[in-house]
Amino acid sequence: MVVLSERAAVRRLHDRLGFGPRPGDLDRGFAETRDRLLAGSPDAGAAATPMPDPGPPPDKPDKNADKATKQQARKQTQAQATQAVSWWLDRMAAADLASVERLTWFWHGHFATGEQKVRSPRLMLAQNQAQREHALGSFTELARAMVVDPAMLLWLDGNSNKAGKPNENLSREFMELFALGVGHYAENDVREAARALTGWTAKRDGTASQLVAKRHDDGVKRILGTSGDFDARSFVDLVLSRPESAPFVAGRVWFRLVSTTAPPADTLNRLVAAYGSHRDIRSLLRAITDEPAFHDSATSLVKQPVEWLAGLLRALGVRPAKLDDKTRTQLLAALRGMGQVPFQPPSVGGWAAGGAWLTTSAGVARLHAAQLVAEHADLGAVAKARDKAAAIGDLLGVDAWSDRTRAALAGVAGNVRQLSTVAACAPEYVVSG
Repeated sequence: MVVLSERAAVRRLHDRLGFGPRPGDLDRGFAETRDRLLAGSPDAGAAATPMPDPGPPPDKPDKNADKATKQQARKQTQAQATQAVSWWLDRMAAADLASVERLTWFWHGHFATGEQKVRSPRLMLAQNQAQREHALGSFTELARAMVVDPAMLLWLDGNSNKAGKPNENLSREFMELFALGVGHYAENDVREAARALTGWTAKRDGTASQLVAKRHDDGVKRILGTSGDFDARSFVDLVLSRPESAPFVAGRVWFRLVSTTAPPADTLNRLVAAYGSHRDIRSLLRAITDEPAFHDSATSLVKQPVEWLAGLLRALGVRPAKLDDKTRTQLLAALRGMGQVPFQPPSVGGWAAGGAWLTTSAGVARLHAAQLVAEHADLGAVAKARDKAAAIGDLLGVDAWSDRTRAALAGVAGNVRQLSTVAACAPEYVVSG
């Protein structure tokens, strides 16, 4: 194992707990940087980017409505959805310390919920805020919030879940994808857990979910070997108390923030101990950054498109909110071309990882996005530098360029915007080493 230098380890902290460093971020030490990223302190940059209220979605047109009316309703909903995506990208770029937004992004992928079915950008933003509030706190509180979250209920058919006719979608996905993992529950557990979650409803034009008592099954249920009059809260607590839950959650965090290779048993045991009975996300993250694998130069992750773009925006000082409508539209189209748009996961399982982001088509879209950002970046310092490849590397937080990449950069060094574009699409930046 080759241990990273402290500067490289600091860069990795910013890559994995944030969206990459801004100029000057690599001048602090590892311990100080970690403390700052995990503090979750008030953030002036984020606070200056308040969440918009897109309002309720347009009324669903009557089945007999004409084509123009239906098209207008779709356009209004799409405009609201675009506003939500643009705002979040802007907040990712604006935050002084991006760790809260980075963890909110992680939990969005973990509790993946899609606007394509929810069809209420306002509810998607409400879920986003709930995930932000618990991003570095207690997984218990986060899970309790998500299981009755209105967007989640619409996404996983909670409105169809009522006494006498339980819908199993949410109970199954909660155990399999959110809290336990495959193979740690039986079909009867799914059925009984669905009964525990009956009665919760949400409306697209509302702002919160509600428990309708007459729709809730208050009988005794037997879930995971335990009998009781379980409801949503006690169901969550029961599932999280299972010995399989903590390793599952710690493993998912490791998979997205450290390596797609599962942690060794002794490492996982240390992470579970740090996570503890309080299911402390911050303590888990601190323990992860103490592990040898976190400091191993061979450990790498391919950046997801949103992570890559947010990091590039931050490094080059470009704010989506300050771009014209046409450029913002093109930037979102490039994200879509890379295969990832916030609030639009492909399924409840979330987005892919690793080499799935390195396709030819994704590469073309990434190049276009990098060009758009470079066109609006202040690259004066790079233009004045004698070693322009090193200068753009410093801006992007890249430790060093390979000979092949340096040769490619040398070929476009006469045009700093082309230089920035090529550097942003180079393996050393696309892959977080």
